[in-house]
Amino acid sequence: MSDAPDAAAAPEPPPAARPPIDSLLLAATRIATFEHQRGLTNASGFFFERDGRLYLVTSRHVLIDKPSKHFPNRIEIEVHTRADDLAKSVRISLLLYEDGQSCWRQGTDGSGEIDVAMLELDRDALPPSALLYAFTPDHLQHLDDPVEVGSSALIVGFPLGFHDTLHHLPVVRQSVIASAFGLRFQGLGYFLTDARTHRGTSGAPVVRRDLQAAPDAPLPWKLLGVHSARLDMAGRDLVQDESLGLNCAWYANMLMTLSEA
Repeated sequence: MSDAPDAAAAPEPPPAARPPIDSLLLAATRIATFEHQRGLTNASGFFFERDGRLYLVTSRHVLIDKPSKHFPNRIEIEVHTRADDLAKSVRISLLLYEDGQSCWRQGTDGSGEIDVAMLELDRDALPPSALLYAFTPDHLQHLDDPVEVGSSALIVGFPLGFHDTLHHLPVVRQSVIASAFGLRFQGLGYFLTDARTHRGTSGAPVVRRDLQAAPDAPLPWKLLGVHSARLDMAGRDLVQDESLGLNCAWYANMLMTLSEA
């Protein structure tokens, strides 16, 4: 029998540090569009994960918009790398075309194109210390679950590209649900929000607090939709009448269709 002392048990690794902010702010990312090296526009996006695959979600018109002749061939996003120092981040460039084919997924329904796009991310291209939170199918607000009209919601994004440039974090705008949630407004796949929004907010997540989430849930929010654009009336008198201040938000359940294998 050996007299050697028993080997000491290997210490367990310390738990991953959690940032001292709401995880919702790390689920959204700023998007910059480019034509090669020429900067074009700023927009918003967020992360979605399903079956171990990670996606970037934004508005389709951020990636291509024929009416405005907007044809970027790549985008850049920002990803944090240290929970204890949110000033540390890296910019990641993503090509939008490969072998002449678009890399993103988009969808249509009986009423036409849906203004939502999803781009799969290569986890190996992210830094090993990448700090981000992703919505999952469990975060999606079911359309048959009651959401009262007038309920409060948040739009998390980068209006006009504005954000905390030191910590690379988005800003949050208050909104309310302005149409019957679960119904397709005028037969289209979106609902309305009442909020002050600007260019650059396109692709932002529309969320509300999940009151049923566990106290230690990493992302205690329900994802209602994807902010698209302001809605206005074509016949509005530009001199006498103010803008309606209403916005389109495409139902988030479309992400299940776009993320199918």
